Amino acid sequence: MREKIRLGILGGGENSLVGVLHRIACLMHNKYEIVGGVFSRDINSNSNFAKKIGVSSSRIYSDYQKMIQDELKLPEEKRIQVVSILTPNFLHYEMAKSLLENGFHVICEKPLTTTYNEAKELSSIVRNTGLIFAVTYTYTGYPTIRKMREMIANDAIGEIQKIDAQYYQGWINPIIHQREKRMDTWRLDPEESGISCCIGDIGTHAFDMLEYLTQLKIDNVLADLNYLYEDNEMDVDGSILIRCSNGVKGIIRASQIATGENNNFSVMIYGRKGGLKWEQENPRILYFMQEGKEVQLIESDNINTDFLTEDTILPPGHPDEIYDAMANIYNGVAKAINNEAYDQSEFPTIIDGVRGMNFIESVVESHEKGNVWISLDNK
Repeated sequence: MREKIRLGILGGGENSLVGVLHRIACLMHNKYEIVGGVFSRDINSNSNFAKKIGVSSSRIYSDYQKMIQDELKLPEEKRIQVVSILTPNFLHYEMAKSLLENGFHVICEKPLTTTYNEAKELSSIVRNTGLIFAVTYTYTGYPTIRKMREMIANDAIGEIQKIDAQYYQGWINPIIHQREKRMDTWRLDPEESGISCCIGDIGTHAFDMLEYLTQLKIDNVLADLNYLYEDNEMDVDGSILIRCSNGVKGIIRASQIATGENNNFSVMIYGRKGGLKWEQENPRILYFMQEGKEVQLIESDNINTDFLTEDTILPPGHPDEIYDAMANIYNGVAKAINNEAYDQSEFPTIIDGVRGMNFIESVVESHEKGNVWISLDNK
């Protein structure tokens, strides 16, 4: 039996929801072992949490530089092989750059960096080193999403003529209207979050999903963003018209002030012969619509193709299928690290992360220039 991949984690400590997601997901296919990391900037919290999850105190470090330095002193067969970066956005670039330059594979939360230029620099390092770099656009791991991509590729809906993605949350609504709270939230701080809040956080998910499902490239964007208050520098809502390389048009709508919404992410792809619709809050169901026919419901536990045979670990109907989605990404990365055969769509790569940063900056530029069309870099 192949040895488990030795995983280190930066961030994602005890009170981190994204930390819980990554830790559970990485273990689900039995291919990883968490062996070390820096879970918190506070060394006591760091050590105490490591004990709770069974990680040796000898592999818990004060910062990522110390982790890299000490891990490189270990024999190759003992040291961390891949590191997951689960920190706030502004730390992604410096951490990923140092890890790559020292020979570690990387799994990074999105957005990849805080600037497009930083993202392109990381991409160059990945090309030169040949290391594996995954960006966790988690929703691409859902079995129903992978089935949707397969159906579109196999012409189930015909030539695509309309694409539409909506991602509505409401969590910023109780924060944004109180000045002290909005000034104390890192997502609304450009120093920590980058140039965008809503689009950088969830709009980029919608952008990546549309390109993943359709395998089209979005060429141009026209954006209208909402900030609500003059002293708030970060968008909290936005609508974006999009044009693809083959002339297909669509829209991305994203909001974090959609009062009462939790995580309402939905995607609709319409073709000449039919349409497909998926909703994240009910991720087990894929809706297949055709002219003059009843809507066909495709459930994740009934999906059975060669590509999807390993895609469901949790029992059907389990409310936490998001773990399955993330686990599928980790599973794809494991195949790549182990030099096993894998499909290129099994995990988002550095290319997807770079595309996401290009999208974010183009959207902000479009808005700031008076809601004009901006071309993405599709080289």
